[in-house]
Amino acid sequence: MGLFDKIFGSGDKEPKEEKQALPWQELKTIEQLNSIAEGSKTKTQAIFKHSTRCGISKMVFRNFESSFDLSENQVDLYYLDLLNYRDISSEISAKFQVLHESPQFIVIRNEVAVHHASHSEITPQVLHQFI
Repeated sequence: MGLFDKIFGSGDKEPKEEKQALPWQELKTIEQLNSIAEGSKTKTQAIFKHSTRCGISKMVFRNFESSFDLSENQVDLYYLDLLNYRDISSEISAKFQVLHESPQFIVIRNEVAVHHASHSEITPQVLHQFI
């Protein structure tokens, strides 16, 4: 071990464990909302509405992904790109009776929005109470 290794640490550090990508399903059609409502009868469904041009929305999305700790069989995750699918966002508001916000996270159980949050209030940990 050389002097620089002692001062700055060895380059032989253990690699960080790679986190699995989340199983996002892109929300692209209004018909998918019917599938989400139906699926919510047996499994928690969650929709993340995200504005891809908004720095705050990107930060919230990254924070959500980095702290997500559930498995694929516990919740279905849907991702809505607000800029490309505004009509679907409007339909979500009507169907699940939530005011539009961006970014927004909506949890659906038994065809009803049981939780919704925006900005810094969006955390995956809230899902635990609906699993």
